Formats: sequence, structure tokens, C-alpha cells
Amino acid sequence: MTMTCDVAILGGGTGGYVAAIRAAQLGKSVVVIEMDKLGGTCLHRGCIPSKSLLRSAEVLAEINESESYGIKTTGVELVFPKVQQRKEAVVEQLHQGVQYLMRKHKIQIVKGKGRIIGPSIFSPRSGAVAVEMEDGEMETVVSTNLIIATGSRPRVLPGLAPDGKVILSSEEALTLEELPASIIIVGGGVIGVEWASMLADFGVQVTVVEAAGQLLPQEDEEVARELLRLLKKRGVRVLTGTTVDAETSKVSETGITIEARKGEQSQSLSAEKLLVSVGRVANIENLGLENTDIRYDKGVIAVNANMQTGEPHIYAIGDCIGGLQLAHAASHEGIRAVNHLAGEALHPYEAHLVPRCVYTRPEVASVGYTEKEAKQLGRETVTGKFPFSAIGKAIVYGMKDGFVKVVADAKSGDILGVQMIGPHVTDLIGEAALAQLLDATPWEVGEAIHAHPTLSEIIGEAMLAVDGRAIGY
Repeated sequence: MTMTCDVAILGGGTGGYVAAIRAAQLGKSVVVIEMDKLGGTCLHRGCIPSKSLLRSAEVLAEINESESYGIKTTGVELVFPKVQQRKEAVVEQLHQGVQYLMRKHKIQIVKGKGRIIGPSIFSPRSGAVAVEMEDGEMETVVSTNLIIATGSRPRVLPGLAPDGKVILSSEEALTLEELPASIIIVGGGVIGVEWASMLADFGVQVTVVEAAGQLLPQEDEEVARELLRLLKKRGVRVLTGTTVDAETSKVSETGITIEARKGEQSQSLSAEKLLVSVGRVANIENLGLENTDIRYDKGVIAVNANMQTGEPHIYAIGDCIGGLQLAHAASHEGIRAVNHLAGEALHPYEAHLVPRCVYTRPEVASVGYTEKEAKQLGRETVTGKFPFSAIGKAIVYGMKDGFVKVVADAKSGDILGVQMIGPHVTDLIGEAALAQLLDATPWEVGEAIHAHPTLSEIIGEAMLAVDGRAIGY
């Protein structure tokens, strides 16, 4: 059987379904090909379930610290199965929402595994998709334009392949029925530190092993040092500049023992579980890319600024093209691809202006260049920094750790980047992202009136600090 449409989307994750909605808004007929559930990794095995668990951990931490607010509690008990039930309910509610949006916009869903085919009796050019349905039947989707949005999966560390019992990926960790007493987390990037923060709040003994010299290797060094300090303060053991020797690992029914090496020194680490969190791999295998002129290198699909592949009518977005593997980046790329194929005007896409968020306690957020990156680009920089300890609402909330740092160009005055660590900074980063999009200067943002008492005051103060004009510190 053959289906035809204006736009076919291979993958129904965040980037895919957002692209589908945008195409439908523009009057295009749309077919989404998805072999699992709409929403993809972010909704079912990543962003949403992990943030639900993080929220439960945060609530528990607040209850355990409530006496400092004049509230004495007794009989507090973590019922982890109920935490998991809440997580599943959150995911299902959002899943229902995505399905509703598909129906609302009259988007057809084809459930099955898709493979791109070359020129054939179905189409004179490559880009049609042969879909193997759940019942074994075949469907062919022929479209004017195709968008590849197949996402990614956790990277496997040789010798430490997840077994779902002792060695876990981040996806398998989400399905834990009970918490371990201890865990080793290999990888101190975004996913690793989020799990470290969460599990520490749940009362698990956590050890993080990171090969780079700092946690969050892509983020500002000062932010990384502050996060390290605060995680250690909460009892998390962190080993940076350290690798693990997978060949010497010993797995038993009760746990795992592994050797960690830093230079010439090594030490033995043991825990009930081990979480491998060393990045993600693009899903580009068995897609039929060899049947097209699509170029792919180093495990990702190559695209131009408009998200077009080597075949102009075929686009690719999200994790499968590498770069920032973030749900909101994939959504933006999906909208951009659809706008381009529909002939809409496009705003220049600069990846460094995509906000980056880490949902630890406290949170980390950034946009633009770090001070180090700006200097590597040959920019002469000036910085402003302001602590949450000088912000009234942060003190009222009992969340005064952290700071906001602004990096500006010393000559033009333009904002080059903003880095934050502290309470609710993943919400505050939006103002900094807008300021950079509008090419604002720190002075202009500092002149904007920020309500008192609010956490957002720190943005204005940090901006004013660039010129030495901060008021509250």
C-alpha cells in the first residue's frame, strides 16, 4: 500500500512531532513514521521522567531541611514505588497531550520501522520510506519532502555494557523498582550530575567518575567548581581527571567493583550499581541512507544551515545530526526545516545561542560563550558576577548558593555569554537568551527594572556588574 503526503517525518520524538505540527499549521499534509511511542526519548526515557524524579528528590530534600524554616517534621518516609508511579502519570499525561495535538492537526501516524529507499516505481527520486508495520505488512510513504528525526541512544562503554541489573544506562535507571544503597556514576556530564544530585537527595551513596578535569566539561570552569563544591557538601564523592578500567571490573549479584585510575595512581571502587553516562549515539543505522546522496560522518548526518542533507528535499534534525543534543534544539531545528521547505523567512540559526540547562540542586544554566571560549575566539572580554547570597528572595528561600556570570565584549559591549548556577536558573536563563537574540548590551539589560524581591534581580545586578555598577554587592 502507498501513502502520499507533502511532508513525511521519520521519527516522532520532540523534534519530529513539533516539525509535524508546524507543517500542518502551514497547510501541509503530514505523515509521522514512529516505531515506538510519540514523544520519543525526551518524553518517555529522558527529559520528562528524569525531571519528575528530580522533583520528588527536591521535595524530599526540602522536607528534610524544613526545621531551618521553623517546621519540625517526623515520620518522613520515601516510598519509591509511589515516586515511580507519579513519574509514569506525568509521562502519560504529556503523552496524551501529544496524541491530542496529532489529532487536532490531522497528522497521520504510521507505526512501524521506516527505511529510506532510492528511486523506484513509487518515486523517481530517493526519499520514499518503506515501513515495516507491527503486523508484518509493508507500507510505503511517498512525500514531497522528508525530515529525518530519529534521535539518539545512550553510548555504551566497551566492557561495561548495561545488563539492566547491576550496570545501567540512564534509560534503565529510570525503571528502578527500588533504590540501591550505593552507585558509581561513570561520566560527570549533564546526565551524570543530574543523577548524582537526585540519588544523593534520595539517600544513595554516590561516587561520580569523570575523565575530564572538571564536571560539566563544556561549561564555565567557575560554575563547574561551584557545582563540585556543593555536591561534595551533600556527600557526593567526585573523582575528576579519572578513568575506569572496564577490563578489571567484577560484577556479582550484589554489586560491582571497578578500578579507577588517575595518572599513575589507581583505586578500587565498589557499589551496588553502576550507571554509565558517557554521552549519546545518533540513531542512523539501518535507515537506508546508503540509498541516497545523504552524507554522514563521525556517526551523524551532515546538514546545512537550513537543515538540508545532501539531498535538498530531505532534511535532518535533532540528535541524529549531532551538535547540541537537546530537545528544545531539536524542536527549533524542526521548525526551521519546515519553514524552509515551505518558503518561509528564516532567522539565522546560531547554535551557541541555544540555552543549556542542568537540573541538579542547585540548577545550572548557560547561553552563549563561556569566558574561555570567547577568548579562544580572539575576543577581548570583560565579566560581571553577582552572588545569590546578595539577593533577598534567595535568602528568604534558603537557596543562596551560586551566582550569575556575564561575559561581554570589551570593545563592542555586546553580551557574549551568560552562565548561572543557583535556584531556578533554568527559568532565569530565558531573559539572557532573549538579550543575546536582540543583541543587547549588559547596560541595556541592567537598565530594565527587575521586580523586588525576585530571583530575577540577579540578572540585572550581574549585567550592571560588568561596568562595576551593581548596587547590591
